Amino acid sequence: MTDLILHHYPTSPFSEKVRLVLGYKQQAWKSVIIPAIMPKPDVVALTGGYRKTPFLQVGADVYCDSALICEVLEQLRPTPPLYPENDKGLSRIVAQWADSTLFWAAMAYNLQPKGAASMFEGAPPEAAKAFGADRAAMSSGMTRLRPGDAAAAYKSYLRRIASMLEGQNFLLGQAPCVADFAAYHPLWFTAKRVPVMGDILNATPSVQAWMARMAAIGHGSFEKLSATEAIAACADAARATAPLDTFFQDEHGIPLGSEVTIAAETFGQEATAGTLVAATRTRFTLKRMDERAGTVHVHFPRIGYVLKAAQA
Repeated sequence: MTDLILHHYPTSPFSEKVRLVLGYKQQAWKSVIIPAIMPKPDVVALTGGYRKTPFLQVGADVYCDSALICEVLEQLRPTPPLYPENDKGLSRIVAQWADSTLFWAAMAYNLQPKGAASMFEGAPPEAAKAFGADRAAMSSGMTRLRPGDAAAAYKSYLRRIASMLEGQNFLLGQAPCVADFAAYHPLWFTAKRVPVMGDILNATPSVQAWMARMAAIGHGSFEKLSATEAIAACADAARATAPLDTFFQDEHGIPLGSEVTIAAETFGQEATAGTLVAATRTRFTLKRMDERAGTVHVHFPRIGYVLKAAQA
């Protein structure tokens, strides 16, 4: 099988979600560390514009968004399953809630002044300023929770997670599923990245015990790879992209072969432009060319992303 190359950085919460999934699936993978803020020229060479973290590269196929990455890893190695047979829909719904509502409440709590100061302790002042400016640009137009509202919501969500864990080791049973990995990563950020804010977890010891079980899964086996090597691997594999699903679900009146853009609905709305070569029930695929990476297929989930015809 072609190498799985994860483009990530150590403190990225969504990257931690995917790293644990790779560990759970016992998949060997290659690790490319990317910048936390723009500019990201090596990232854009592969994605065409998408700049959120992480993304997964398999040859000349680039998969954006952790939800889609989980689907891809499930297809590559179905066992142990991320989507329990009797709870496929529920596991996805809980994961979507965790990746959005829970995540933003947790991060608004985590990055209030005390947490932000802790995160950048020992770093030069310009580092915190650059990070703040970068994330402000990514979240332009979004409604952000105020710290007090975020703390109240986060506490409520932690209690609800504790209720889900009553009588079982994981959120939907005795084995972890996609819901666990999605709910874990914002809490991981609280505990590991801004531990000065971690007292909020003390009121739910069952959640802390669950977090310990999740952490014990680990990240599996991986090797370091440079961005230059990853881009070269893409160029070398450009004629061996994964077969595309031929089922076409047209919701936009945009035929295959059209020049289009795809961007996130809210956070990180930088667009990727290319030729629409697939539009299935669950994902879009764009074909694009890059001087260094060659021909690349960039894949996005339908949910959370906006497809538009390119401006003439």
